[in-house]
Amino acid sequence: MSRTWRVGVAGLGTVGAELVRFLQAQPDFAPGRDRVEVTAVSARDRARPRPCRLEGLAWFDDPVELARSPGIDLFVELIGGAEGAAKAAVLAALDAGKPVCTANKAMIAHHGQALADLAEAKDVPLLFEAAVMGGTPAVKLLREGLLGEDVRTLAGILNGTCNFILSEMERSERSFGEVLSEAQRLGYAEADPTTDVGGFDAGHKIAILAALAFGYAPNLECAEISGIERIELLDIRLARDLGYRIKLIASAQREAGGAVVRVAPALVPLAHPLAQAGGALNALFVEGARVGRLYLQGPGAGAGPTAAAVAADIADVIAGARRPVFQRPANELLPCPPADPGHRSGKVFIRLMVHDRPGVIAAVSEALAKAQVSIDSFLQRPVDETGVVPIVLTTQPASEAAVADAVGHIAELDALVQPPRVLPLARI
Repeated sequence: MSRTWRVGVAGLGTVGAELVRFLQAQPDFAPGRDRVEVTAVSARDRARPRPCRLEGLAWFDDPVELARSPGIDLFVELIGGAEGAAKAAVLAALDAGKPVCTANKAMIAHHGQALADLAEAKDVPLLFEAAVMGGTPAVKLLREGLLGEDVRTLAGILNGTCNFILSEMERSERSFGEVLSEAQRLGYAEADPTTDVGGFDAGHKIAILAALAFGYAPNLECAEISGIERIELLDIRLARDLGYRIKLIASAQREAGGAVVRVAPALVPLAHPLAQAGGALNALFVEGARVGRLYLQGPGAGAGPTAAAVAADIADVIAGARRPVFQRPANELLPCPPADPGHRSGKVFIRLMVHDRPGVIAAVSEALAKAQVSIDSFLQRPVDETGVVPIVLTTQPASEAAVADAVGHIAELDALVQPPRVLPLARI
């Protein structure tokens, strides 16, 4: 017996409007005889032009009222934001026993445990494929495709805005500020770009992926996050001269007693697939004990890809899919403690701007030697017109504590023009 699923959509921005347009054009897109009908919507501005039909749809100024409405069977939240109307509406829908599909990575990263508890107590799906990597099925891969696998490491590019900025800085030889302005004109970056360029958007996403991969409750507090605001064109040029490309890398690695979850600009070898993912693309490596290394790449944002991911979640609801919100039941999710930083090690890139004086390089080498940090490669650029010399080096693997000790002593050198720039070499 066929059924028509009445869908309510809260949030009619680019993704919400595209989803409504798609469902109106293809109400029978899901396999089987069931159909989908958008019956109600909610947004802040009723008069705004949109590429979908709103005639005949119930309009709700309050998304919470839409979520509770007896006129819908499934609630789609595309408002965004960890708190406020988005969270209240999702809680209301779950409490009313309605399935929820969302693209809200901030809400899932901050409140995933509580939302999973409620969804599973009410025995209704809470799906969020569109929250990470847009239309590229990273969530489904970890929650379903790798169920039972011992996933050890995740690493990738999870923010298209930052990837576009870094790629365009290298391609066009322009500064961060110039390329950021272009990204804002093109719609890749918001008027306030802090969430993207500060690394927080990627932080939300890697917190979700780590929870799915390792059986943890999402815990943004255990993530170490830094953005790309301080990356200069000189860093990009010097990294390229050494055979690397700078990317904002989001990573999660399971370690004894916890996990290292981190977002930071890092150096990737030029020949590596992550270095080849340019523009606004997203990409992800997953390493498991039995499956080895898997690689996903695709559009991480945009109306079409993100709406497609939401539609796929709707199809799962219609098909009667029942599984935990994360990879294991909510009451079995473990806390996600940060791993002991004393055990962490890796290679780093150190860029120095120094006055052209005798003995500077010897002093830098001495500081590194005292901290037991060995140099792997070294590059000195010509002296500029002000008498300043750019020096860049990469290290052999060393503990983070030893690198911090060495950099602290280097920072005290009189010849230094600005604080040292330290970037990790990506562990991929």
